[in-house]
Amino acid sequence: MDFDMLGLAPRLVNVLKEQGITDPTPIQTQAIPHAMNGRDVMGLAQTGTGKTAAFGLPMINALLKAGSKPGPKTVRGLILAPTRELAKQIADNLTAYTKGTHLKVALVVGGAGIVGQTKRLANGVDLLVATPGRLIDLIDRRAVRLDQTRYLVLDEADQMLDMGFIHALRQIAPLLAKDRQTMMFSATMPKLMNELANTYLNDAVRVQVNPPGQAAKKINQSVHFVAQAAKTDLLVELLDKHRDELALVFGRTKHGCEKLYKTLEKRGFAAASIHGNKSQGQRDRALTAFKEGKVRVLVATDVAARGIDIPDVRHVYNYDLPNVPDNYVHRIGRTARAGADGAAVALVAPDEMIELQDIEKTMKEKIPVASGRPWEVQPGQKKRPNGGGRRGGGGGGGNRQGKPGGGKPGGNRRRGSGNRSRGKSAA
Repeated sequence: MDFDMLGLAPRLVNVLKEQGITDPTPIQTQAIPHAMNGRDVMGLAQTGTGKTAAFGLPMINALLKAGSKPGPKTVRGLILAPTRELAKQIADNLTAYTKGTHLKVALVVGGAGIVGQTKRLANGVDLLVATPGRLIDLIDRRAVRLDQTRYLVLDEADQMLDMGFIHALRQIAPLLAKDRQTMMFSATMPKLMNELANTYLNDAVRVQVNPPGQAAKKINQSVHFVAQAAKTDLLVELLDKHRDELALVFGRTKHGCEKLYKTLEKRGFAAASIHGNKSQGQRDRALTAFKEGKVRVLVATDVAARGIDIPDVRHVYNYDLPNVPDNYVHRIGRTARAGADGAAVALVAPDEMIELQDIEKTMKEKIPVASGRPWEVQPGQKKRPNGGGRRGGGGGGGNRQGKPGGGKPGGNRRRGSGNRSRGKSAA
């Protein structure tokens, strides 16, 4: 099957061909026809499977067919993403898909100048990619209107739940057009996702590639049981075997990632780090250097787990296991992208055995042991703290957020003023 058979406009298919995109991925094959028919879609697929095109191409096709232009300060299609890095990646992809058309794509995220973003929205945009907190800032400033927004996409919706963005979503959703199409995409399916889907989707079609919580099959996973004090030396030994290939190393805390990055640099590796203590400019420069191969090892907190779409990442190292099992799936999903092969290596200290057990339970599979023997879980042993801040080390979207978790998602399709409670500002 090719994109012609999915019903996309020839003009759009030609743009894809120019970019070397000819064969749709499984999630695209399943989701695009339903989205083209105007159905709400609940898409479940692992990272790296082409979800952006799965929701982006049908919206672009519909907007091109409509032929009209957005009014001042209006948005025709809104895509919400939990982190700045993911939002930028989505915006870059949509910009590439709309090349040569009249459609305007805009990006608004925290950590960037709000005045410039306000100016970009002044004449209206066709597709707006946003982190929820910054969007609310712009709504409060009357810089953008959503009453003409007829397409809504919630990307990585499970992480929005995890990071507490459900409160922002409750403020945003009632402002959109009552008659709209909504699509929700996620790699995992926590319990609250069903409630979220029931609240914001109407008679949705559910499409699924891999079972939720399972890693892509082309990822070669392994685990080393190693004392915490010996992790760095083992990591250096493993990285030294593929110095010319891109490797992503995940740590638990911002301070720990920065310390590890500096150690690797002293050991002769071309390394960089991204985490919540870095400015947006520093994070962007590090990602660009990594993508261009100037940096071969990128050390990151979970802020990067859903914002890196670099096909050349061959290795993912879990220097510290994540506190949330689903985050492991997202981390290792940074490799084996677009059909390529990849390796995911976990370094597990004695006090991380509970995290490992939870990860294997979530994935419904045992990770092959590369070295060492499993540690014994001691009586009364608990998970390690998640490192402070929000889960994954913080610094994701630079957005306001309410308190994470808890309660049934609110909101409905009727437009109303709502009660705007301001969440805390996150750095």
